[in-house]
This record gives sequence, structure tokens and C-alpha cells, in this order.
Amino acid sequence: MRAVVAYAPHDLRLEERPEEVEPDEGQVLVRIAAGGICGSDLHYYHNGGFGTVRLKEPMILGHEASAVVAAVGKGVEGLATGDLVAINPSMPCGQCEECQRGLRNHCNDMVFRGSAMRFPHAQGLFRETMIVRSDLLHPVGRGVAAGLAALAEPFAVCLHAVKQAGSVLGKTVLVFGCGPIGCLTIAAARLAGARRVIACDVVEAPLATGERLGADEVVLNDPEAGGLSPYKAGRGRIDVAFDCSGHPAAVASAIDCLRPRGILVAVGLSGSMPFPLPFVVTKELTVVGSFRFDTEFAEAVDLIGSGRIDLSPLISHTYSVDRVIEAFDLAGDRSQSMKVQIDFR
Repeated sequence: MRAVVAYAPHDLRLEERPEEVEPDEGQVLVRIAAGGICGSDLHYYHNGGFGTVRLKEPMILGHEASAVVAAVGKGVEGLATGDLVAINPSMPCGQCEECQRGLRNHCNDMVFRGSAMRFPHAQGLFRETMIVRSDLLHPVGRGVAAGLAALAEPFAVCLHAVKQAGSVLGKTVLVFGCGPIGCLTIAAARLAGARRVIACDVVEAPLATGERLGADEVVLNDPEAGGLSPYKAGRGRIDVAFDCSGHPAAVASAIDCLRPRGILVAVGLSGSMPFPLPFVVTKELTVVGSFRFDTEFAEAVDLIGSGRIDLSPLISHTYSVDRVIEAFDLAGDRSQSMKVQIDFR
């Protein structure tokens, strides 16, 4: 089988790997259908990792994928040959202190597909075939496109982020950073009953996708344009802000826009940054982080599979796996792409 393997910065190879063909008890053989390129995949491609996380051996990339069931092992129920499934890349141990506390997304021995955070690395999903534990496969139902099914993982991240804010019902929400996670957060906030959703970015192109996914207003965050000025008036006009950029300027703007006792949910990852703590104190703001997901994966699959939400505006390009380098190069260009997916069929 062919797999997309990262060796070093800008050393990405489509290479042959041994193919597993016989699933054991409780396992399923699947053929990958579609895979979405994530920001972490781009970090491995361009930089060989991020922060202290570095490639130490060749690693198959990818943690956003859908697949078709090819064969089921003994004891597997609820799955049949030909079913389209979304693959949950998260494998918490279930035994550590955090898992026992119900915080499975903070597992101390997490195995997460396509991640170099542990060694040997957790090999990813960008391959033509693989054997997967049956409990990690979620049927998406008939008539659902493989590309939409592959959005379950990033959408689960955003469903979790919105939960971290508590109820957004009837509230005014501001989302900073309209990359794929920001746009899916817009969709999740709208689904959760936000009264008004404002999308903000320093680049104009992604704002159109944010609008298609439910933003009532889009703001180009140009200090000279003053687009956020109405929301900074008084002591702030925003109830809940989601920072999906990880940029210090966005965090500072979010705190300016939040009204007293507003909530800031930090979703985007970055390095250390200065933090306007005095305003957090004087406005009595709540600042909460959001990391990965747990039960939200099944929720995301159900929402996508049932058609209760249409995330198709997020998918800007789909490339055959034969053109994987082109796909990765395009995915890094925010002015030209949103979610770039790879078709493995």
C-alpha cells in the first residue's frame, strides 16, 4: 500500500509500505477514502515539527480521515463491508489518573495518530489501507460524501471548544482566526444557539468561508480600518470570544472586546506571549483553554451524517494522493485555500 510519509522539512514521500490484510478479533480492515490536511501536518511538512515536538523517525502523517470497511474481524458488531466510517485518531489509555477523572483528552499515555509527541511516533492515517480497532470507527450513514466524513475530527475540536464556553445560547460571539478551526467554531457556535456570530481575521479571503458557515458579520482586523471599534466601545460588547489564531494581538483584541464577566476560549496554539492580565482582573473575565476532544467525535459524526449541519463550504480543494506534494503546498497558502483534502481512492 502507499502512504504519505514525512522524513524531514520538505521531505514528504509517497512510498510503499507493507499492507495488513487480516484483522484480528475486534479489529477492522479499512481502505482510506479521504484525508484532510491539518495545521500540524503542515508543521511537520515545513518545519519537521513544532515547539519541542520533532520528527525523530519517518512518520505517516494525517489524523483527519474517513474510510470504507473492507473486512471485519471476529466479534465486531455494527459494521459491515462497504460502510463509510470516520476514524477517531485519539486513543486514550483509560487507566491513568486523568482518564479516571473523565478527562480522556488529557490522557497521560495518549496515542494520537499522526503525532510525533511520543517515540516511537504514532503513525498516521494517510495511507491506502490499515487495520483499526472497531471502537474507533463511526459509521456516517448512506449518502454522505467521504470528504465530509473526514471533517469529523476538526469539527469535534470545535464542538469541544464551544462546550468550554458554557452556554452560548442567545449570546454575541466573536471568533478570531478564520482558518478551518475558526470557521468550524463559527458553525459550532451557531449550532449551539449563539444570537450573533462575528468572524475576524487579518486576511480577507477566509472571511467568506466564515460567512458561509454562519457568521452574521465579518471583520478584517486591520487597526487602521477600525472594524472592531464598535465591539470595544464602553467596556466591551462581546459575551464570548474564541481565539483560534494563537496570536498575541488577537488575544489582546479579544480581551478589549469582551464585556465584564465575558469569556475567552483559547483554541489556537502558539508560543509564550505577553498577556493583558490587568484587564482580565478588572473586567472579571474568564479565560479557559480548549484541547482536542473526547465524546464530541461521536457527536460530530452524528451531526454530519444526519445532515443537521452542512460543512461542505470548508472544503476548498481535493487532490488525488498522487499529487500529495501539490496538496500540501496549496494547503499552506491561506489566500488560496481553506481545507485541502486528499482522495486515496
